[in-house]
Amino acid sequence: MNLLFASENSHKRDEIASLITPHKISLPTEIGIDYYFEETEDTLLLNALGKAMHLYKLSNKPTIADDTGLFVDALDGRPGVYTARYGEDVFNRSLSSFEKNEFLLENLKHVDKEHRSARFICTIALVLSKDNFYLFSQSLEGVIIDSQKGKEGFGYDPIFFIPSLNKTLSEISLTKKNEISHRGKAVRDVMVMLDSLSKEQ
Repeated sequence: MNLLFASENSHKRDEIASLITPHKISLPTEIGIDYYFEETEDTLLLNALGKAMHLYKLSNKPTIADDTGLFVDALDGRPGVYTARYGEDVFNRSLSSFEKNEFLLENLKHVDKEHRSARFICTIALVLSKDNFYLFSQSLEGVIIDSQKGKEGFGYDPIFFIPSLNKTLSEISLTKKNEISHRGKAVRDVMVMLDSLSKEQ
């Protein structure tokens, strides 16, 4: 199946594409669609479904969208659904991933390492028509460390530490990340559904 990914985030697209073979995934701009969707919902599920439905209406093609949040226990679950825009209301401008990470670390500077538990939650919406869609959600538990480490990955990966690996997500390969990550697990759930649908056709 050929899917459109409701995002302009090529990093996310590459992660999903590496897992979704033999299905194909394209960005809207690659087929000439000028795509923009403002995330205004208060849950990951509604944001993911909103993005996928919006692109489906523009393209009339099967679409997939993800919304991922980082939930830090010591910050009462923040940044949560606002993960992608974290800190922008404080600085009144867009922030780079490095700046968002530093802002998060600043907010945790008085929290000891025993209380820095956090989790990524990824929700994926697969829209096949306006009345036919599926939702998937998976999580990854970890700890927020006190400085950025590693050169792989993107977003909050440099500060998200996996105790069982003794590494951040930015210190492991994409293959290993896809094996354990919230997004990797959710995409595999999508694959099970796509394979099931293919067998029914």
